[in-house]
Amino acid sequence: MASGPEEPSEPLALATLRALAAPRRLVPILVVIVSLLIAQARSGGSASLAVGVALCASFTLLAPVSWRVIAADRPTLLRILVYAALGVIVVFGIGGVIPRWFRLPPSLLTAPWNLLSSLALYWVGGWGLGRDIDLEARLVAQRARAEKLAREAERAQLLALRAHLDPHFLFNTLNAIAEWCRVDGAVAEQAVLRLASMLRAVLAGVRAEWWPLEQELALVRTLFELFSLRDPSRFTVVTEIDPDASPWPVPPLVLLPLAENAMKHGPGAGHEGEVRLVIQCTKGALRITLSNPGPYTGPRSGSDGLPTVERRLALAYDGRARLAIRGEGDHTRVDLELPEVTS
Repeated sequence: MASGPEEPSEPLALATLRALAAPRRLVPILVVIVSLLIAQARSGGSASLAVGVALCASFTLLAPVSWRVIAADRPTLLRILVYAALGVIVVFGIGGVIPRWFRLPPSLLTAPWNLLSSLALYWVGGWGLGRDIDLEARLVAQRARAEKLAREAERAQLLALRAHLDPHFLFNTLNAIAEWCRVDGAVAEQAVLRLASMLRAVLAGVRAEWWPLEQELALVRTLFELFSLRDPSRFTVVTEIDPDASPWPVPPLVLLPLAENAMKHGPGAGHEGEVRLVIQCTKGALRITLSNPGPYTGPRSGSDGLPTVERRLALAYDGRARLAIRGEGDHTRVDLELPEVTS
């Protein structure tokens, strides 16, 4: 799958400084720096404090940046030597040359033998902080890549789920029409006409990622009509649809399998009573309630209709949609909450 042009990456030096400012690094760095500067001021006087600040800045700022720029991506021997040589120049320049120019007394960080410790702080501090930042950047990039691949895999799976869902409904309806043909040809004819209308809408839904709720409701109403052709006295349909809900965008064919399941295990299984569909449009969410006659007996073994809907909801809404099924006496109730889709 082709992807769009990547945004220009942040300069490595700026990215390193931004990473050093993260609290989990900045806090321990400040603890070490403040301790060193206090000891530096006590050992060499206030005049040596500026030199200590410059050395500490080289340990914690310049060293990580130089390590990542010079050697992080390909730590060859030559690159490591360049990094080490830069450390010698910086540390001995700040801690050796500058104090001599200004005739400052020896201090914790600038005494001749202590300069070796300062150089070690530069080398190890730069390598440790730079390596930690580099590993974190790689981990973030790998996570982003994994999430992108997962989304692409989910979308590919969605196509497969749609391809599975449509024949599932078609075969069930055709089986019902075949049975009606043996009982009442007129009913079968009306069913075929309604099914043809449904299939046109279903095919449009397969090709669309979203469509208005009113189109989904048209399919559901046709489904109710198909079932009522056979046994018009077995059940009644009551709908309470908020007018503001009609243009609400929903994933195509997400409500249809729930309605089909309600009819199949309700009136289709011999249970008489009321099938009620209530849709309310509230701030930030669309709430759908569907109940049918017949007690809820829990998930049915081998059923893939409900798992298919759950998977499609998880993909379309990133886990923010809620679907629940429960029993209410001799009725089964489905509650579906769809969050508002933001572009």
